[in-house]
Amino acid sequence: MADRTPAYVLDSYALLAYLAAESDGDRVREILSEAIDGKCAVHCSVINLGEVVYIVERERGMTSAQETLGLIDQLPIEVRPASREAVLAAAHIKAGHALSYGDAFAVAAAQELDAVILTGDPEFDAVKEMVKVERI
Repeated sequence: MADRTPAYVLDSYALLAYLAAESDGDRVREILSEAIDGKCAVHCSVINLGEVVYIVERERGMTSAQETLGLIDQLPIEVRPASREAVLAAAHIKAGHALSYGDAFAVAAAQELDAVILTGDPEFDAVKEMVKVERI
């Protein structure tokens, strides 16, 4: 039986911590470095990407948001689309759990990929029985 490459899903909290060079972003940096070396795969829902962009734009303006998007595009992160299946899976998760709709997309992606969610957001405590969550 072949070893499966570990997979991680980043939520907006994890991406923002990495981009701001916060100590919470240290683990994200490690994971991204491992992804560059082919030791793991890193994913992010396009919905969570949108959350990062709107937060940066709101706090620092459109130019910073565009620069941030350019930086993220250079990272070894597969951005997952908001397909019909992903939207319906996130809606189902949101209907039964106390977490944001954006976070539900991270959960849906982690379920589909059998991945670990990397986050510092305590809302993910509500879904620990559904997915693996690593707090940063």
